[in-house]
Amino acid sequence: MSNVEISIVVPVYNEGENVAKLVGEIAAALDGQAYEMVFVDDCSVDDTAPKLKALQAEFPALRAVSHRQNAGQSRSVRTGILAAKGSIIGTLDGDGQNDPADLPAMIAQLTRADAADTLALVGGRRAKRQDSAAKKLASRIGNGVRKRLLHDNADDTGCGIKVFKREAFLRLPYFDHIHRYIPALMLREGYTTEFMDVNHREREFGVSKYTNFGRLIVSIADLRGVMWLNRRSRNPGGWDEL
Repeated sequence: MSNVEISIVVPVYNEGENVAKLVGEIAAALDGQAYEMVFVDDCSVDDTAPKLKALQAEFPALRAVSHRQNAGQSRSVRTGILAAKGSIIGTLDGDGQNDPADLPAMIAQLTRADAADTLALVGGRRAKRQDSAAKKLASRIGNGVRKRLLHDNADDTGCGIKVFKREAFLRLPYFDHIHRYIPALMLREGYTTEFMDVNHREREFGVSKYTNFGRLIVSIADLRGVMWLNRRSRNPGGWDEL
């Protein structure tokens, strides 16, 4: 698969009941394109890893990467991007709530002929979110605070489906939970971002790996850190060789 142009990165932890359907949906959505799937297993304790291994016989575009120690979602995303062969990265949550059918339109928006040279990311925005009222309220508050403080123009950074340029992501400073701040950090590097409404589905199997309280605690420190990074940034606007 040396001609891969698009790499779909999916972090998974104890998603054995979801991976087969998700792999099939990604394959159907990107049929005919030069793509690969990179599923990153974050030391699952269920049958996620053996199921991914078995699926490779049916889906040659599927690659399975396994962490040696549990490291969390952000590190799993980064591992997948480092392993990826494509210059365009798409990310999806491993719980099946993101719809792979949205990927072609997002890729087309990012790579369209009239896109600005600086466009590096198209992020998903869950139009009709299928989560509990408490989770939706917590996200609405968190997104509002983050958007007001970081001016990242993102209404829904918690949405796992994103498409972006691999080179741009690798320029970003890495820290745990970076996946919620990618739009802000892209802007910090001088890139531009766009967003589009996407489908969102109910979780069929498994349980969420996050709680509202847990998100709140880490988001306070993360938000302060990104604000510090923004204050300490000076952008040269590109460079020219003399």
